[in-house]
Amino acid sequence: MQAHKWNIADTITSIRIGASVLLLLFPLHSIAFFVAYTLTGITDVLDGWIARKTGTASDFGARLDSIADLLFYGIVLLRLIPYLWQLLPLEIWYFVMAILLIRLAAYGTAAIKYHRFASLHTWMNKLTGMSVFLLPYFLVCTIGVVYSWVVCALAFLSSLEELLIHLIHRSYNADTKSILQK
Repeated sequence: MQAHKWNIADTITSIRIGASVLLLLFPLHSIAFFVAYTLTGITDVLDGWIARKTGTASDFGARLDSIADLLFYGIVLLRLIPYLWQLLPLEIWYFVMAILLIRLAAYGTAAIKYHRFASLHTWMNKLTGMSVFLLPYFLVCTIGVVYSWVVCALAFLSSLEELLIHLIHRSYNADTKSILQK
C-alpha cells in the first residue's frame, strides 16, 4: 500500500475543519460566524472538485472529507438547535421527526439489502443539503420560519425518494441521480 501524499484538496478540507471549530467561538448570527460558516461551504464544494480535477482524489481524502462534514454538521446542530427550538413552531418538529424516520428507514433498507451503509448522491439530496446549508442565512430574515418549512418539504421528498430507490433498485449505485434514473 502506497503512503498518501498530502495535497491541496486535503489542505482545503483541513481549512473546513478549522472553520468549523471557529463556529463554536463566534456569537450565532455575527459577521464572524457567517464568515466562518461561508468558508466551510466554499471549502466543502472546492475540496472534492479540486481532488477530481487534479487527479488527487483518494480514500484518505474521502475519509478526511467525511470527518470534516461530521464535525461541521455536529457543531452547526449544537449551535442552531437551541435557537431553532425557540423560533420554530412545534408542528415543524413533528415534520422533522417524520423526515428522520423515513431517512432511517432508507438507511436500514439499504443496510439489509446491500449489507452496507448506503447514501445516494441524488439531485434531491443535493438540493436538500444546499437548502439546509442556507438555513442560517434565512433565519436572520423575516421569512426564516417559512423557509424552514420549505427545507422540511425538500428533506421529506429527498428522504422518501431515497427510500423508494433502495426499495426498487436491485443494486447500490451511490451516484443515482433520481428515482427516474434506471
